[in-house]
Amino acid sequence: MAAKSAPLTLPGLAGKIVVITGAARGQGCAEALVLLASGAHVIATDLNDACPSTLEKAAAKLPGELHYAQLDVTSEADWSALAQFLKKEFKQVHGLVNNAGIPFRGRIGEISRVDWDKVFSINVTGAMLGIQAIAPLMRKGASIVNIGSSAGLNAHHTVAYTASKWAVRGLTHVTATEFGPRGIRTNIVHPGYIETEMMAAAPAIMTDAQLTLTPLERTGQPEEVAAVVAFLLSDSAAYVNGAEIPVDGGFTSSAGVKYMSDIIKASQQKK
Repeated sequence: MAAKSAPLTLPGLAGKIVVITGAARGQGCAEALVLLASGAHVIATDLNDACPSTLEKAAAKLPGELHYAQLDVTSEADWSALAQFLKKEFKQVHGLVNNAGIPFRGRIGEISRVDWDKVFSINVTGAMLGIQAIAPLMRKGASIVNIGSSAGLNAHHTVAYTASKWAVRGLTHVTATEFGPRGIRTNIVHPGYIETEMMAAAPAIMTDAQLTLTPLERTGQPEEVAAVVAFLLSDSAAYVNGAEIPVDGGFTSSAGVKYMSDIIKASQQKK
């Protein structure tokens, strides 16, 4: 998929210091570019020990500032080191995007404990550790955005991934409640079928089924998720807290009814 030539820009982000996990590619990279285009200072983190050249090259042409840091979201030591760096370098943090996550398509009855634990350690524990490490550096007006999934809104067959994203919903609402009095907002975005490297390995039949069930009848782009994330980080969302926003073309809203509606419509047209 070709990258957008000119990333979207949003107001209310210039000068903000935002940490993004899993920023080396896909949605995380798209989120970094939107924020950089909007004038934010982005701390892009990932497991890789070096910033991808594509992100570096794109960032060089944008008004914001990019700093890359290697981070294992499951490591308390890594989070502690990052928090210490941020405190020394910037004094405070305005935004945290818990974007890092992994899929696993194992079904209930088949998944191993090792794979289950790995998915939860990254998708849930990683987000929790990030919040605990970075929140002390946040002040009134700061924003946390967790990345959920349409799988966190209904019952997908991917048991570990689905359960982990439901858990991230709970983490989001607890954090929104606990940190709200401090003026720190926490929200969650639920991407649907987004065209990223993560989804490239999905079987074609999965894509076909998704299109049949999605009212907009297309897949999504990383930039479309990034735009919503950037809005939630911006001052324009100052009274949005504890919200769950699907970015899925109406997939979860329709709850499969589109397929039934299409079948009924087709049968009526034959009469």
